[in-house]
Amino acid sequence: MKKVVETNIAKAKKKGAELEGAAMKEVKKIEKELQATSKKVGAYIKKNPEKAAAIAAGIGAALGTVAGLFMASGKGKKK
Repeated sequence: MKKVVETNIAKAKKKGAELEGAAMKEVKKIEKELQATSKKVGAYIKKNPEKAAAIAAGIGAALGTVAGLFMASGKGKKK
C-alpha cells in the first residue's frame, strides 16, 4: 500500500513539473506579445498625441462613471 502511494506521489510530482513547464512557456509567449503591443501603443502615442490624450480621457471618464455607480449603489445597502 505504501509503495502504491509513493508511486502515485511521484507521478503527481512529475505531472506537476510538466504542467509548470508548459505554463512558463505560455507566460513567456504572453510577455513577448505584451512587449510587442506596448511598442505599438508607444509608437501610436508618439504619432498621434492628441488622439491618445482623448482616448485616455474617455477611458478615465468611463471608469470614473462606473466607480461612481458602484459607490452610489453600495450606500443604500449598509445598515
